[in-house]
Amino acid sequence: MSDLHNLSVKALVTLLQTKEVSAVEVATRFLARMGGNPHNAFLDIDSEVTLAQARASDAKLADGTAGTLEGVPVAHKDVFVTRDFATTAGSKILNGYRSPFDATVVQRLRTAGMVTLGKLNCDEFAMGSANENSAYGPVQNPWDTARVPGGSSGGSAAAVAAGLAPAATGTDTGGSIRQPASFCGITGIKPTYGRASRYGMIAYASSLDQAGPMARSAEDCALLLSAMCGADLDRDSTSLDMPTEDFSASLNNSIEGLRIGIPKEFFGEGLAADVRAAVDSALREYEKLGAKLVPISLPRTELSIPVYYIIAPAEASSNLSRFDGVKFGHRAKDYTDLVDMYKKTRAEGFGNEVKRRIMTGAYVLSHGYYDAYYLQAQKIRRMIADDFQNAFKECDVIAGPVAPSVAWKFGENANDPVADYLADIFTLPASLAGLPGMSVPAGFGAQGMPVGLQLIGNYFKEAQLLNAAHRLQQATDFHLQKPAGV
Repeated sequence: MSDLHNLSVKALVTLLQTKEVSAVEVATRFLARMGGNPHNAFLDIDSEVTLAQARASDAKLADGTAGTLEGVPVAHKDVFVTRDFATTAGSKILNGYRSPFDATVVQRLRTAGMVTLGKLNCDEFAMGSANENSAYGPVQNPWDTARVPGGSSGGSAAAVAAGLAPAATGTDTGGSIRQPASFCGITGIKPTYGRASRYGMIAYASSLDQAGPMARSAEDCALLLSAMCGADLDRDSTSLDMPTEDFSASLNNSIEGLRIGIPKEFFGEGLAADVRAAVDSALREYEKLGAKLVPISLPRTELSIPVYYIIAPAEASSNLSRFDGVKFGHRAKDYTDLVDMYKKTRAEGFGNEVKRRIMTGAYVLSHGYYDAYYLQAQKIRRMIADDFQNAFKECDVIAGPVAPSVAWKFGENANDPVADYLADIFTLPASLAGLPGMSVPAGFGAQGMPVGLQLIGNYFKEAQLLNAAHRLQQATDFHLQKPAGV
């Protein structure tokens, strides 16, 4: 079947369970598409491992012990450690590293029967908004290879958009699932902080990092999220003690009367006209479906950028101290003593953006500056969370743009890292509050590039978000549009 790569996760599940196609056939089709590594989306591929997993899935499909997603391929962002594939986090300091165990998210999707296609390119240690910070080269946006795919989960978004994988895992610290999903015209969801285990996910900022699925549709994301989430209390102290949930169960519920909050701060100066037009059009579709648009305010939206870029680098400076050349990863060849080895190893292994954030983080945590910066940022973070709770008294779901513009061209922000940071203004608030958020394809900008609609829900309301997204996707076909040649 030559169009296997264009089928949804749900469609593949049906074909595999009815034995109209085998897991080996599906895996072989995707491996063939991955040949030559289009768009530089993958960092590690091992066809023997993939096909062995596919054969194991076929055996389970034959003997009736198949998991809910048995035989469906998936690719993992390279910040999830894996036994069968190298894990680098997009950094030279971990070049060729092999983990002795699988991340919980990887393990759970494998238990559900998913077949691993490989590891996906990403900004180094998930630090970036364009996927230009990877030590292994940038990922190209399948809609326009001269443009960025978004970051840091750019490889994940590009792989799904280009039909190299039906679904992928991503991580979202400040928007790293939602923004690349928007730029590449796919669907992605970041669940409530703590819903998905962080065990085996290489840490950037521990109080913000969260795993989530990326696929073409909300329906597919619901299937993956149901398998990914669940308590992991013994291995992740931030894991929520909540039972697993079937996020597909309420996809088709009516959204008649759903109150959608429209924050005025998301529609002010700086929002590109083409993005606003696409978002406004999607909101009109919601009104046709019976939802009610409610004006709300998130007054501290602007403060989310300085708050995030104090807290996240502070946590990163601590988390990345483990990469010192002693136990694993790169070690400098020539050094005079232990301290010299630390310095040279880290200077050689880390890229510029990672060094920048480590230095920023060390500064805001240093004596005399902790109270002035880090402590104040944490106080404002609580206020941002309170703003959301006040807003949810008036609405059920919050909607707005994912990013102020469509994907920009490579190199446009090369000499201005702050420009990259500003692109996260609409995604950072939900991350700081630990709320679930997602990007849903909402049309195209003036340059023919995809635009995403952001939906933000209250804590543990992933099912409501997915329901709202699914109903929009039943009324529109933006999520079905594909780049040329896919």
